[in-house]
Amino acid sequence: MSQDKFIGELEHMVLLVILQLKDQAYGAQIRQYLAQRVGRDLSIGALYTTLERLEQKGLLTTSLGEATAERGGRAKKHFEITAQGSQALRRSKAALDQLWTGIALPCVGVQSITLEDIA
Repeated sequence: MSQDKFIGELEHMVLLVILQLKDQAYGAQIRQYLAQRVGRDLSIGALYTTLERLEQKGLLTTSLGEATAERGGRAKKHFEITAQGSQALRRSKAALDQLWTGIALPCVGVQSITLEDIA
């Protein structure tokens, strides 16, 4: 991956979910995890488009598991992050951390308290 390009928000989330799921990182599980943990409800088509793009960028690899009867004899496609994918995540996190430095978002409906107010 070129040093001047960053991964997008969805790519960032998908790579993190794959790391969380480890050997259970396949399409349906990734989609379910995103919906349950961060409220990101993706169509399976949108998810697979993102996964294919990440694979083309060299940020993840795929392998086919065993075919199962409950899947109509189809095999699960498992995803794993590459070293380049880990590097992209670290780079993205570092950039976001740098941009967030010194920013405090106002809390809606909560009164701000300063150190002077406490003293």
